[in-house]
Amino acid sequence: MTLLTVRRDGEIAVVTLDNPPVNAISEAVRKGLYDLAERLDADPEVRAVVLICAGRTFLAGADVREFGKPPVEPHLPDVVDRIEAAETPWVAAIHGAALGGGFEIAMGCRFRVAVDSARVGLPEVTLGVIPGASGTVRTPRLAGIEAAVDLVTSGKPLPAAKAQKAGLIDAVVSGDLEREAVAFARAALDADMPLPVSKRPLAPMPEDFWQAARKAASKAGHQAPLRALDSLRFATEHGFADAMAHERETFLDLRGSDEAAALRHVFFAERAAPKPAALKGIEPRPFKTVGVIGGGTMGAGIAGACREAGMEILLIERDAEAVSRGLANVGKIFDGAVKRGRLTEEGRAERMAGVRGSTDYAELSQADLVIEAVFEEIGVKRAVFAELGRVCRADAVLATNTSYLDPCAIAEGLPNPSRFIGLHFFSPAHIMKLLEIVPTPDTAPDVLATGFALGRALNKMPVQAGICEGFIGNRILKRYRAEAEALVMQGVAISEIDAAMRDYGFRMGPFEAQDLGGLDIAFLQREGARAAGQEVPETLGDILVRAGRKGQKTGGGWYDYAEGARTPLPSAAVTELLVERISGTRDLPRAEIAERLVGAMAEEGQAILDERIAQAPQDIDLVEVHGYGFPRWKGGPMFATGAS
Repeated sequence: MTLLTVRRDGEIAVVTLDNPPVNAISEAVRKGLYDLAERLDADPEVRAVVLICAGRTFLAGADVREFGKPPVEPHLPDVVDRIEAAETPWVAAIHGAALGGGFEIAMGCRFRVAVDSARVGLPEVTLGVIPGASGTVRTPRLAGIEAAVDLVTSGKPLPAAKAQKAGLIDAVVSGDLEREAVAFARAALDADMPLPVSKRPLAPMPEDFWQAARKAASKAGHQAPLRALDSLRFATEHGFADAMAHERETFLDLRGSDEAAALRHVFFAERAAPKPAALKGIEPRPFKTVGVIGGGTMGAGIAGACREAGMEILLIERDAEAVSRGLANVGKIFDGAVKRGRLTEEGRAERMAGVRGSTDYAELSQADLVIEAVFEEIGVKRAVFAELGRVCRADAVLATNTSYLDPCAIAEGLPNPSRFIGLHFFSPAHIMKLLEIVPTPDTAPDVLATGFALGRALNKMPVQAGICEGFIGNRILKRYRAEAEALVMQGVAISEIDAAMRDYGFRMGPFEAQDLGGLDIAFLQREGARAAGQEVPETLGDILVRAGRKGQKTGGGWYDYAEGARTPLPSAAVTELLVERISGTRDLPRAEIAERLVGAMAEEGQAILDERIAQAPQDIDLVEVHGYGFPRWKGGPMFATGAS
């Protein structure tokens, strides 16, 4: 296959790159572009070059198959420099996304033209590196340092209109991109030609700007955004050649770092997760009309997420008052989107027009998919599915959102059990990315495929889990909390354990997180197991809950909280309640505390793999990263401990 083709439109050469699926910048692409720049410069009949891409996108960045491998000439910075130095000016014609090296190539062109649906960006920090082919050097010369800092240190792309406003794009066009880009190039030849980006001046910024930017970049938790900021600052204080050398040195240094390796691991796991190889060729069932049973926090979140993805929603509750509350809960989700500027009032009205409420299960007779999200009690859930089995179509997919109960027990007696599956959403369901997909032995392959298709439609991270108490995530959470309590009983301070996990990269430690969510949630689950005859040892958390300490909502859990405040304060009451279970005091380095807790998570993960509850180590890492706050730049517990 020919990667690069050239055709002539009068004095304009149109270079088309076709390297499916995303026009990645492979070694062959780099060499081809470099050679073309040489060849077209030597053609006296060519006055300008339009670079356009076939398929769904412009050059979307580096070839992931080359990640972690030694760089091969021609290096991308040399390709970008050669395009910029061309005697015949190049015009980048952008559709889809111009990301990373793709946008750096576009910046090497004299002009950039984009369709209004295009996006541009430099996402390298999300992979633990910085732009390595002039992203920190050319971007500030095009858009100014403030816009460059936002773009480079966040890694978030900009839509075409905002990119044009920032100076990153010269024109946003509609209609046929190639025709518009050729017309732009022809007009540009008759106008004053701007300086190449590398020749444009760049003014230094005051110290307080850099301090504020550094504070913002540090919130990412890992070093790449800070190193990117350092490179941007270097570019404002040194010449172009020195800045390029500094950027490249930083890029190569970071590329071999542990953080970059961890972020690459998560990146590849995320790419593979939504479309498991085992489901290739299996068509999912439709899910245009979705029923949700239960309008509480979880049910409303599921309904809101599905409606946002364009599905028609029927919310079922036990009585008219509960229906009204449930619809109001869904409305609050869209109210929040309006408040944040992500949705207009008209958009909110449109969303809510697609959500109905009812107390009559019979209205679900034409639903494609029904998701149960009621109280976590086996009798209640069985009653729901008895009704669903009576009223729903035989081919409708029926799903439970249970987080702990055995899905097989919930579906007991359900007609046509092959249509049943577990879909464990995480609260708040319209925000949290993780979706554990739990098939039973009876679940049909196309029903399992439907679960993954739903995950993709909702922009969630779907991970298949086998059946056990807590599936993957909550089972590991239980072990994590137990290990944290074991440290407390050995005399390690609660506050030190939390601080150790914050230092490791978690937003909160295990005890702070329990206080926020409520200690009574796990307590009630343990009490239910005890009531069912299971032997469940008493935990330290049980002692606190029985004393009325359920977390922030009661003014005290593992910590005390002043009225109306969320700042955790050491608690003398907790010390008194637990004194008989704690053996003295013990000082451990925070790194050792974190190593022990992460090690416990990985040990439980290995047991989960051995029992075939998880398909692969990277699935466990995805669960922990997307559902439980494990820092991406550590890769997940399996990667961090060398188990994946």
